Amino acid sequence: MASASSTLSPPAAHGAAGSGGRSGPGLLVLLVATFMTALDLFIVNVAIPAVQSDLHTNAASIQWVVAGFGLAVATGLITAGRLGDIFGRRRIFTVGLALFTLTSAACGVAPTAGTLVAARVLQGLSAAMMSPQVLAILQSAYTGKAQARAFGLYGMTLGVGAVFGQLIGGLLIRADVLGVGWRACFLINVPIGLVALAAAPRVLAESRAPRRPRLDNTGVALSTSAVLALVLPLIQGRAQGWPLWTWLSLAGSAALGTAFVAHQGRLGRRGGDPVLNTALFRQRGFAPGACAQLVFWTGQGSFFLVLALYLQAGRGLSALESGTVFLSIGGGYLLTSTAAHRIAARMGAATVPAGALLMAAGLGGLWAAVHASGTTGSLWELVPGLAVDGVGMGMVIAPLTHTALGTVPQELVGSASGAVATIQQIGGALGIALIGIVFYDAAGDGSPARFPHAFDMGLAFLLALELVLAALTATLAVRGRK
Repeated sequence: MASASSTLSPPAAHGAAGSGGRSGPGLLVLLVATFMTALDLFIVNVAIPAVQSDLHTNAASIQWVVAGFGLAVATGLITAGRLGDIFGRRRIFTVGLALFTLTSAACGVAPTAGTLVAARVLQGLSAAMMSPQVLAILQSAYTGKAQARAFGLYGMTLGVGAVFGQLIGGLLIRADVLGVGWRACFLINVPIGLVALAAAPRVLAESRAPRRPRLDNTGVALSTSAVLALVLPLIQGRAQGWPLWTWLSLAGSAALGTAFVAHQGRLGRRGGDPVLNTALFRQRGFAPGACAQLVFWTGQGSFFLVLALYLQAGRGLSALESGTVFLSIGGGYLLTSTAAHRIAARMGAATVPAGALLMAAGLGGLWAAVHASGTTGSLWELVPGLAVDGVGMGMVIAPLTHTALGTVPQELVGSASGAVATIQQIGGALGIALIGIVFYDAAGDGSPARFPHAFDMGLAFLLALELVLAALTATLAVRGRK
């Protein structure tokens, strides 16, 4: 069995252990998988109108093309992280990558909406198998400055997939390669996945937890049920008017979560192998970092949603045109995310609070531009605020992930990686649920004239979240120096 420190192939591992040498093809494979997963969370939004028209289905059914993927990802992450500890992170990553490629093809050739939804759920489970392995490998294969750089590239890739997803989807649909239309948004994963799949066994060495744990079946059942009961009503509640079942599900999630934590604690005290080791929360940086992750991702996914709605429904832009506006965020994001490890090395614990304040400033500038112009002003007025928000985002994503995982010991890496990835998904679902209440209440009858006000209200909510993130991480930075 390979040691955890030899997760990458020998040349890459050697570079990782140094002070930032060449990362090697192993890192590239991990980043490709990360990009595909992030892209698939956002690219499908562009394709929805064409999917609905082509497959002759209603909006209530087609929303599961989006919701099914996110729900499957959220419910599978904690278990997948533990499976990597037990059976090997490269092995589980490779299986997940193979299934993701296969299910992407299934999405691309789906003849009916029901088939597409089923394929998307399986695609989400495949993504859940990959994501915690990527985080675990990055944490275990790199040390020091090289680890900070690896997490910086991971954060940059995650953000690029999210920021540019709508533009890439618009370009693929506009190009209509081989006449496949919206199906290209899924089929694009197939050649990329096959290349990464062929390379993975050659450039990634195997790693596991130092002591091979057993799978806690009770913990798997409780954690999966708790996350499912939490995320499902968050996804479906607003659209259905928050019926009784959503509140019962949320209450059930709290009860299941409590039972899960109690079971994990008892199992750990008896010397067993819990799915989520409660010792994680005694690790310096993990619990505060996880809390900050929840706040950040609550704002991030919902911001992209309301921006797209404002641009397309409020300003009348096409999917491709609105995707082009996202370039303003992308430009600012790339400016700082490519140098996030160097910025963090210079600014230390102040990096994330500063980035959060920049995001708040950008959202404030965007709010002022929209408030002044409504639906009649030039789109160029939105660019400064979007660009500043992107600059701040590039300073937050990677350092925030490194804060949560950077000091976790090897025996807890898989568990921690699954937990962080799950928190990111829950934050996204929670943000969309909360922004839906704020945005759609303000949008009223849904006429284009109402969207600037709705966007204003959404931006005010998101600005408040960034200020909370800045205050939380600044407090943690001060405590960390004591």
